Amino acid sequence: MQHSPGSIPTLDLSTARSADGSFNPAFIDELREAAHTVGFFHIINYGAAPTQVEDLFSVTRRFFDLPLEERLKLHNRTSPHFRGYAGLGTEVTRGRPDAREQIDFSPEREALTDYPADEPYWLLQGPNLWPRETLPALEEQAMAWAGLMSTVGAELLSAIAVALRLPEDYFAEPFEGTPAWMAKLVHYVGGVVEGAGSQGVGAHADYGFVTLLLQDEVGGLEVLPHSASEWVPVTPIPGALVVNLGEMLEVATEGYLAATIHRVTAPAPGVDRYAIPFFWSPRLDAVIEPVPLAQDLKAVARGLSDDPENPMLSSYGSNMLKGRLRAHPDVTEIHYPELARR
Repeated sequence: MQHSPGSIPTLDLSTARSADGSFNPAFIDELREAAHTVGFFHIINYGAAPTQVEDLFSVTRRFFDLPLEERLKLHNRTSPHFRGYAGLGTEVTRGRPDAREQIDFSPEREALTDYPADEPYWLLQGPNLWPRETLPALEEQAMAWAGLMSTVGAELLSAIAVALRLPEDYFAEPFEGTPAWMAKLVHYVGGVVEGAGSQGVGAHADYGFVTLLLQDEVGGLEVLPHSASEWVPVTPIPGALVVNLGEMLEVATEGYLAATIHRVTAPAPGVDRYAIPFFWSPRLDAVIEPVPLAQDLKAVARGLSDDPENPMLSSYGSNMLKGRLRAHPDVTEIHYPELARR
């Protein structure tokens, strides 16, 4: 099936494998076409428990309904690892504040205090900040969701490898041991962040491998595929995941797979929007080498859509640190002023 760059296809993950455990060729063909042409697609039937999505959105809303003083107890300015609560308008995309507040979290690990000077990305490893006394269910349900998304992300990356005519475990090694996934619980609020205007999140590409987004029914996500001249809305499908590919896969495939630019428009004043993105990402020290593409795939690779102001890097940790430093200048200035001035 050929996909128009003006449409977002839907793939059924329950059909990904045949009875013998191998990947279904029809699923792989559809995945390859979607990943190359649009760079965005929906996934359904990915293994969520019957009420898991509803429960996760419910506890997320409960957190953002807490008094501001309770949320601020988890302020990310107290975290040298860019974890915890970021208030409305404090995350920046393309130099403008985003009309959202959020909690950032990653694997729960001890902070590293001794690492090579030329590997500053290790500062990203550390503990999360959760409302463990006021709302313990938030951590429990968010981390359970991260466990499910890790499984889904690994399965999709295996399928992507097969779609590139590589062994399904081709990308497995960089994820072994300590994958550095990242996730957010996000609340968008329109009309209250000065300087944001209609920007929920400004136009950007993700810097990891595979992004798995759970969005509510409000909508606002828009994508700009490489061959499209207009923004395409990603209409919500209840319970479905929106999947897009990050810069590491674009770098590895010389642009055959695209890290598609996307943005979120802020909801109307008085309307709340909730979204839960999960970024399936390798170890911080992973360096991604170019993929040996088949000649017919290489012939239609677009090359890198590199932005001189935002260069793509083959080192995952360096790519992630670059993004964190830019997105949270307040945290950077507090904990890493020397990196802020690089």
